[in-house]
Amino acid sequence: MLSGGEFHLEEDPTDAAHTFADEIRREFPNTVEKPLLRLVPGAGGLSVEPLVVGVVFSGGQAPGGHNVVAGLLDALTRANPASRLIGFLDGPIGVIKNRYIELTPERVEPYLNTGGFDMLGSGRDKIEKPEDLEACRKNLTALGAHGLVIIGGDDSNTNAAVLAEYFKANSVPVCVIGVPKTIDGDMKNDYIEASFGFDTASKVFAELVGSICRDSMSARKYWHFIRLMGRAASHITLEVALQTRPNLAIISEEAEARGWKLMDVVDLIADVVTRRAKAGKSYGVVLIPEGLLEFLADVKAMIAELGSILGEHEDYLKSLTSHEDRRQFLTEKFTAESAEVYNSLPDGIQEVLLLRDKHGNIPLSQVETEKLLIDLVSDRIREMKAEGRFPGSFSPLAHFFGYEGRCVQPSNFDADYCYTLGYTAAQLIRGNVTGYTVSARNLTAPVSEWVMGGVPVTSMLTVEMRKGKPKPVIRKTLVSVDGKPFRAFAAERDSWVEEDRFAYPGPIQYFGPSEVCDRLTKTLMLEHS
Repeated sequence: MLSGGEFHLEEDPTDAAHTFADEIRREFPNTVEKPLLRLVPGAGGLSVEPLVVGVVFSGGQAPGGHNVVAGLLDALTRANPASRLIGFLDGPIGVIKNRYIELTPERVEPYLNTGGFDMLGSGRDKIEKPEDLEACRKNLTALGAHGLVIIGGDDSNTNAAVLAEYFKANSVPVCVIGVPKTIDGDMKNDYIEASFGFDTASKVFAELVGSICRDSMSARKYWHFIRLMGRAASHITLEVALQTRPNLAIISEEAEARGWKLMDVVDLIADVVTRRAKAGKSYGVVLIPEGLLEFLADVKAMIAELGSILGEHEDYLKSLTSHEDRRQFLTEKFTAESAEVYNSLPDGIQEVLLLRDKHGNIPLSQVETEKLLIDLVSDRIREMKAEGRFPGSFSPLAHFFGYEGRCVQPSNFDADYCYTLGYTAAQLIRGNVTGYTVSARNLTAPVSEWVMGGVPVTSMLTVEMRKGKPKPVIRKTLVSVDGKPFRAFAAERDSWVEEDRFAYPGPIQYFGPSEVCDRLTKTLMLEHS
């Protein structure tokens, strides 16, 4: 449909009624109650006037972002060659500070099908303060802009909704459209089947993990503990596990559903290591999601208590010169269980947990969970050896795969998908709609059968407590323990423990048989099978 002929936007009859929280209705009175939209064949309703549109990368990088820009530019100039695309530099701060470059076909073409966001740069600034919202209004108005496309994840798309509401409330004729981006795969729903970058990143990590699986089976002497990026959801860990079949993969959402504590995870790993040792295999591979600790019941409780203690006694703790004094003070303030959890951690991790980021949060992402688990499992194995219950050896190695997957050349799927997302974003602006994120459905079908359109950001919002106050946000979509991908994983994983059933996906392929070059993630195929 996009490659030839004409098309227009229609309200999607499948759109279900949405119940909005009072906070959402109160904060978004001008952009709430909007219909789902989809592109359909046939002329009508889309502007053919020359348009000026801005585009900005927001948040962490994801493979395929440059193709979003290319699709956006091609769509605008195809509708009217006099249209212009403005690229704001270094993320949202570029819109606030009016730092931009003009994007022409000659400037964009060298970046087609490349990874990274280096064409414009990115940043994690938010457009939410009154003075920043007003600066955006002033700058976009001065440029004569008709629209702004924000390429980002859940926070960035929430920010797009805030900006769209501000413009509507102040009669600013600038449409704000979001594009769903995150390698973590946690921005998806019935109308957005995948965030861009997940396909590529999970395949890159699967190649690395597969290589380590083969190395493990070749050397036959190391246990590899591999932490995979995914700040909240375990989608990447689950997908990589489905692709590579490690001896053990821990899924945060399952840990939470089962009420696991830190030592439950340690016992699980120690049990797998022991089973393999008894089978004569003192080697193996364990996958660990980046956000695991936040899903463990006792660690979660300890972190909550620590946050309250820091809020009340942070200055006093900073005045203490030795870590032993800080630990003793905290032990007296913690409940008995939280004190036990905190004191079980290595000193370096205890110190990290006393820091706070610029948002006032405890920086759990700085905790090297794979090294923590190695430390605790090693202690458990030593105890078992002393009791004569462990027959083999245990030599662990730690790895973290994260940034390796953010800026690689996109897979064929992400290259096509991102170009189509950008092309669709242009149609939403031509249709003069605002406060929408580009939607994509039927992604397991050939590209020609994808269903593209827009979903109102307000329909994806929920209310969460942030810094003690209720705030509308797009809820991260976590792994469902009742979903088809997890159930497929759970049905097979026990056979991976003692048998070497490793799989080796190899590098991403771009040319050759479609079943090799255009294969989708197992997650997407299972979800829509």
